[in-house]
Amino acid sequence: AHLILILSSLIFSSSTAPPTVRIIHSGHSCNIEEERYTERVYTIREGETLELACLVSGHPRPQIRWTKTAGSASDRFQDSSVFNETLRITRIQRHQGGRYYCKAENGLGSPAIKSIRVDVYYLDDPIVTVHQSIGEAKEQFYYERTVFLRCMANSNPPVRYSWRRGQEFLSQGSDKGVEIYEPFFTQGETKILKLKNLRPQDYANYSCIASVRNVCGIPEKNVLFKLSNKTASPTIKLLVEDPIVVNPGQSVTLVCVTSGGEPTPTLTWVRNTDELSKKSLLNGGTLTLPAISMEEAGVYSCVASNNVGNPAKKSTAIVVRGLKKGRFWITPDPYHNDDNIQIGREVKISCQVEATPPEELLFSWLKNGRPLRSSERMVITHTDPDVQPGTTNLDIIDLKFTDFGTYTCVAALKNGGIPEVSIDVNISSTTVPPELTVPRGKSPMVVQEGDTVDLQCLVSGKPKPIILWSRADKEAPMPDGSLQMESYDGVLRIVNVSREMTGTYRCATSQYNGFNVKPREALVELTVQYPPVVEPVFTEIRQGLGRAFTLNCRVLRAHPSKVLKYEWKLGTRLLTMGQFDHRDETDYHVRALNREGYGEYTCEVTNEAGVGTCRFLVTGRAYAPEFYYDTYSALWQNRPRVYGFKLQWTQQNPLSVDRIVAYRLGMKQTGQSRWWEQEIPMEGAIAKGELITHNLTELIKPEAYLVRLTPITRFGEGDSTDRIIRYSGESYPSPCSFEDEVVCMFTQDKTDDFDWTRHSAATRDTKYTPNTGPSSDRAGSKQGFYMYIETSRPRLEGEKARLLTPTFNVAPKSPYGTVTAAPTYCFGFYYHMYGKHIGALNAYLRQKGHSGSDSSLWNLVGNQGDRWKQAKVNIHPIASFQLVLEGIRGPGIEGDIAIDDVTIEEGECKDPPPNSKCFFFCFYLGIHNNYGPIHHPEPINHEEARLITYTFISFLLGTKI
Repeated sequence: AHLILILSSLIFSSSTAPPTVRIIHSGHSCNIEEERYTERVYTIREGETLELACLVSGHPRPQIRWTKTAGSASDRFQDSSVFNETLRITRIQRHQGGRYYCKAENGLGSPAIKSIRVDVYYLDDPIVTVHQSIGEAKEQFYYERTVFLRCMANSNPPVRYSWRRGQEFLSQGSDKGVEIYEPFFTQGETKILKLKNLRPQDYANYSCIASVRNVCGIPEKNVLFKLSNKTASPTIKLLVEDPIVVNPGQSVTLVCVTSGGEPTPTLTWVRNTDELSKKSLLNGGTLTLPAISMEEAGVYSCVASNNVGNPAKKSTAIVVRGLKKGRFWITPDPYHNDDNIQIGREVKISCQVEATPPEELLFSWLKNGRPLRSSERMVITHTDPDVQPGTTNLDIIDLKFTDFGTYTCVAALKNGGIPEVSIDVNISSTTVPPELTVPRGKSPMVVQEGDTVDLQCLVSGKPKPIILWSRADKEAPMPDGSLQMESYDGVLRIVNVSREMTGTYRCATSQYNGFNVKPREALVELTVQYPPVVEPVFTEIRQGLGRAFTLNCRVLRAHPSKVLKYEWKLGTRLLTMGQFDHRDETDYHVRALNREGYGEYTCEVTNEAGVGTCRFLVTGRAYAPEFYYDTYSALWQNRPRVYGFKLQWTQQNPLSVDRIVAYRLGMKQTGQSRWWEQEIPMEGAIAKGELITHNLTELIKPEAYLVRLTPITRFGEGDSTDRIIRYSGESYPSPCSFEDEVVCMFTQDKTDDFDWTRHSAATRDTKYTPNTGPSSDRAGSKQGFYMYIETSRPRLEGEKARLLTPTFNVAPKSPYGTVTAAPTYCFGFYYHMYGKHIGALNAYLRQKGHSGSDSSLWNLVGNQGDRWKQAKVNIHPIASFQLVLEGIRGPGIEGDIAIDDVTIEEGECKDPPPNSKCFFFCFYLGIHNNYGPIHHPEPINHEEARLITYTFISFLLGTKI
């Protein structure tokens, strides 16, 4: 419903409004419940298209955001929110059901939020599984046994099951040998058919029919299961060894065959409960793994299922033979504190290799290329309990000079087929433990951000071990994100170094490929210099000529931070320069802006690492206007071939720049390239929030137009705003029927005794207030809405409820200038005053600048019968105005007064209803009762006239006749 304003220049004076929102639906819905426990439910069939539109009002134009909650914790609505009016999901799936929220906000008041729950309906194919009672299984699966047939189907809404044996429908009690029930813990999800003490006639075809009662047009689905004396759970055989040991690169074939089961089981293969590799080839029960690798090793299982009993499963392990290159370490004599190798002492060489399968691993030792056997002085062991499997040790007892040489550890697998792994270890007089030092000048290291830097630790000793690099702060990550990095030459290279990498780095020796002694460590300091980080990086400042303002540039962080200089420039012209002392910011003041002062200002802050720059664009461009979308009845002209449109807008921050002298209006038909332009001059300053109106005429039906509005100041053109104007095709005028919750922007008076209520006859409690109030809205609809006063307790006689229209201006400025003559408008509404305790209904005109002196327009008291009647009255405001509808409670509870279909039209009222029943004296003398002057809207009969005459004579004589 809309409040109609047929005024060529009528505007709202209050141009800002908080957002309101409502959701409308389209697409392929199969059921919509507008109210269910205060929520709206939209039902749709899976696979159809969901389309929800969010209709908003408010000024400035609210931002719209769609979000969703529901489903699992990992469910995300398209990974983000949707920022437009229409939410569209094609081929909607079940997991996309849930509650969808439309949120509109424009910075005024609280955001407006509406929600709708989307219920996705679906029905999957049912599945029948068969089981027999536990403990009764013998050689013959179904001979004199109790059998259970369970039917299950995923659905929304809950599924309804029925069973059929052959063509016969089964129901509870129809056959003493059959029971039908739902297990307690799965009620509504499964349906079980129990065949007690199986009989020959029970061998038959059983059909389970699943239905959701054709909601959303979803048809029922059924599944057929044939029960016979051959029905059996699956059994399978694997025609392979366990385990299967192969070499890398070989092709492996696993064969699984069914050995029993009716119906015929289906076979599937899984690996370690995961999916098979992509290069696997599956053909029925045969799985082929071509050119197998060590990564494909694992347990492979064949699973057979036919929905009878439990699935059958058999597994085999595939072992892929291989060796991974190992490491070595040298352990000096543990009985001496000296880490060096010395003649006469013990030394142990350890060698470690990862092998698959580990039981095939074979070690051998060589000395200078010749085989070495275990002896009293050369002790070879392979089962050291102190080290992990795959390790061999060579203990040299009482080291002699002749023991110096190269020792080789050789690892191989039984039966060959895999290349051997050899590790050489040199023992000589030059074999010494490692030492770590940082080269001179390599700590601390000072570099620029973005450089490549090498952190270096010098490693002495023989053999040289692997160097492990880490941060001294153990929780800080290394450049590659790990906590530790390896280096074989002691150098850690960091490419594109960043400021986060500043800190202390630790290099330490590893026992691997070196001495098994206490690690040697050294520290390297790294300092990363970077240019100053400043704010703002960029900001736009809009100012009018002659005004003062200050630019501020602040240093957030920099390294080094002590030697900081700054230079302020306008374009390339140096304005001022200096050096930071104890402050971390610098200001530049403009005392009076002139035309040469417009442009880009920069503040360059410098240290040894570079420059950080604050940029300020100072401009006199006006901000963009904001179109007003909530204009009621914007189509103010409606001729056969053309139409007019009431264009309304406010100006963003009009006082921040020079006065706006005009607007450039551009317009073109959508889909065409030609623009029409004109200037709309402005007289005087525009206030913040002031609503401006311009009428567009001669628009061709039913074309849509793109409109562009650009403010102009003496600086030049400002920012533009576009909008689309469409011909709605609505009949005009249409009244305010209170169908929407915003009630046409009407408000409740805060100084009255109680409020008017928006209501419909469909939800009205007639038992509580009988014999009063309307039985439908003015159009005769019980679902339609109207406004009324509820006179039930605790309301008291004489209490007032006032309803206020929005505030209107009688004319815009010049071209929205001052008012030259009082215009005439017709104010009309329908009223319903039925009940023996009816009080009064009054209408007033409230004008700006006339505080406390509302002008009476129309009054009526008493019971007017159970019907809607129309009232019209001419008004002549000379300033911004509101209309006030006042309802007054009568002496009892049967006194509800209602109004509907309010209109305000330009010009004199056409065919107004008669305004008095008092033929003789009432209108002129103003007979009063407790509720104001008496005015009646319709002609009266002779009996009523006689009664009024008696009443008037009584009034004159002061006596009762």
